Amino acid sequence: MNFVIYQYLHGFSGQSICFDSLIIFCAKYLPYLMVAGLGLFLLFSQNKKQEFKMILCAIISVIFSRLVITEIIRHFYPHLRPFQIYNFIPLIYDTASSFPSGHAAFFFALATIIFIFHKKWGVVYFVGSFIIGLSRIMAGIHWPIDILGGILIGIGSALLIYYLISKIFFR
Repeated sequence: MNFVIYQYLHGFSGQSICFDSLIIFCAKYLPYLMVAGLGLFLLFSQNKKQEFKMILCAIISVIFSRLVITEIIRHFYPHLRPFQIYNFIPLIYDTASSFPSGHAAFFFALATIIFIFHKKWGVVYFVGSFIIGLSRIMAGIHWPIDILGGILIGIGSALLIYYLISKIFFR
């Protein structure tokens, strides 16, 4: 199933320069825009205390999901990327182990925290995170299971960190 979904999604790349450019933008540059958007919460916020709590939870969640959980799993379970197995040139390049997706873990943790504090913006961030994950499969650097693993790690980490921070720091 993992291979079939991968083949279908990756089949969209290489069909047109314009669509390949869109895949590259979504996989490589959309993440920067989403992180920059976090600064808008601070600039236009009416409730600085709530936004501080959101930013604190977001920072800890993304660090925990991306740099702790994801890296521990990658250390004990190295997994080759599709282009390393099938020997083709992907639209973007990454050399680390593919499972779980660090991008998916990072951005789904961020989306979960934003959703907890701002439902509408959280939905926007979930959609953006999903687009990033799909585009990384289309670009040939992730398997669908990598993205799913990152999604579960990101959401789980964010919920855990939010719960702990709420209980410890913000009673």
